[in-house]
Formats: sequence, C-alpha cells, structure tokens
Amino acid sequence: MERTDKPPTDSELRRRVQDLIAYKGGGYNAELVADIVENALKLLHDVEDRGDVRIIQTTLRELRYAFRLFAPYADRKKVTVFGSARVRPNEAEYRQAAEFARKMAGAGWMVITGAGPGIMQAGHEGAGPENSFGANIRLPWEQSANPVISGDKKLINFKYFFTRKLTFVRHSDAIALFPGGFGTMDEGYEALTLMQTGKSRLMPLVLIDPPGSTYWKTWDKQTREHLLRNQLISPDDLTLYRITDNVEEAVKLITRFYRNYHSMRFVRDLLVIRLKHAPSASAIDALNEDYADIVATGRIRAIEPMPEEQEETATLSLPRLAFEFTRREYGRLRQLIDTLNSL
Repeated sequence: MERTDKPPTDSELRRRVQDLIAYKGGGYNAELVADIVENALKLLHDVEDRGDVRIIQTTLRELRYAFRLFAPYADRKKVTVFGSARVRPNEAEYRQAAEFARKMAGAGWMVITGAGPGIMQAGHEGAGPENSFGANIRLPWEQSANPVISGDKKLINFKYFFTRKLTFVRHSDAIALFPGGFGTMDEGYEALTLMQTGKSRLMPLVLIDPPGSTYWKTWDKQTREHLLRNQLISPDDLTLYRITDNVEEAVKLITRFYRNYHSMRFVRDLLVIRLKHAPSASAIDALNEDYADIVATGRIRAIEPMPEEQEETATLSLPRLAFEFTRREYGRLRQLIDTLNSL
C-alpha cells in the first residue's frame, strides 16, 4: 500500500482491509476477520508495551490453530479429563481414569486431556490415541508430551493456561475430574463458575473418587458447610456437579445427559432448547408449573426453528422448546434438562 501523510479514514481503512481479505481469496466469516484485522492495526497506537502485544499475538495463534485442529471432529462428543500429573500407573486413580476413558471411547466419545503424565496419560491410554486429544502446556519441567499422544496430529502445545482452559471447555460436551492438585481444582472451579454464570453451555461435570477415597466427598462437604451455609452459592448450584466412585455410573451420568437433550442457544431474548424427542402438551404444561421460577415472562412452549438458527442445519429437524429465561438460576436450568431427559 502506498504511504500517505494522513492516516486513512475509518471507511478507507475498512476498504483496504476488505481488499486484503479479497487478496487472500476470501473465506469464512469475512466480516469478523475484518474486525480482527482492524483491531490488530489499532495496536500500533493503543498498546506500546511489546510484551502486551506478544500476549495478543500468541493468544490469536494458539486459538486459531486449536480451532482448526478440532474442526474435523465437531460431530463427535468429547469429554475432558482433569486430574493429577503425579499419579503413578500402579495407583487406583490411574487405573480408574484409564478404565473411564476406555468406556467413554467405547460409547463413541473422544477424550481431551492434558498431554502430561499421571491422569492425563491414563486418559490417553484408555481411549487410545485415535480417540484422544492432548492439550499440552509448556512448563520448565514438562517440556514433552506423554508417549501415548506424543507425535500425534491431535496434540496441541500451549504457552498460556488461559488459552488451554478455553480450548478444554469450548470443545467439551462433559468434564470428568479425578483427584488432583491446584491445577485440577482451578480447572474444576472454572468449569463450575462458567456454567453457574452462563458463560459456557451446561454439560455434565462428574467428580470421580477412587473406591474408598473421600477426596471429592470432603470437597463437597466443605462446599456445603462453608459456601452453601454462608449463602455464597445457591442450593441449586449443587446440581451442577455429581460425585461417584463408580466408573460405570460416571459414564452413565455423562451419556444420559444427552438422552433427550441435544443443545441450546439464545436467540435474542429466547432460550431455545433443542431435543431429540418432542415432549407432549401435558408434559410442557407440567414444565411450566414446575419451572415457572426461571421463566421471566410468558411460558415454555414448543416452537419451530427460528430464522437465526437456519445456518445450524444439523439441528433444524429437531423439536425445540423456547422461553424467556431469567439468565440467573443455571442450577435450576440444569434441573430442567434432567427433567426433559426423563420424559
């Protein structure tokens, strides 16, 4: 581009960005990419510190690569497995995690976990590399991935924890936590916080204790005696997770979440819930009676696909319910999903 004495106007800048996109041959979501390019150019004057710009640069690169890697597997459900890297193969947690991953793969699911040792390696061993994603974090003492996923095309190396955690949650349909340290607690609390506040979609979150262990039961007791009793969380928030020491039950808790429930999204003020089987009129009446507290105005009702959903062709044939959700009580929304799965 030729240089001028004056910076281009906003309209001129947009034209040049559009020319650049056309020069690259166009592609998906051109208007969103144009906005990213425009905001990137604003960094030339808005952010002086080189380290700050490097964070933005690396974040964009990592997320772009991760989204591209997951795209071919979008039609397969995935469970993210968290747990300690310090667990050894002869310990109960390791064997249990491997068995859990093996059963989930047998049910047609893929497994996402970190690429390190311990519970992460157990998850890859159980699912097999063909059904595994590895999300590695570069640490001074863990530079390489475990031997099961090392060299696999579905291995991603992240510099930042926050891009790695976003990738975990973004591409998961369920989360399973085995005993672990600060990292496991951080990932578990973040998943709960995102669901509690509506910043991620609702999904099964299962805390798995080895038989005879009270790791998660003790955590649950502390949650109830301090967070709940002091009214720091709502009683309904406790429905956002389940605890079990049985691998078979953990698998059922996850797969049964999708027995009838398919997905949901907001369309303007309406929460649209897509289902595999349409509930009867009497069942919808019962839902309105039992869940009136989370309906802001109007009623829960059956609807046809809305114009804003037309690009989601895979869901257009599904029956759906819609209502104006209060956008606060996500624990109650989880209970509504459980009820729909029981119909």
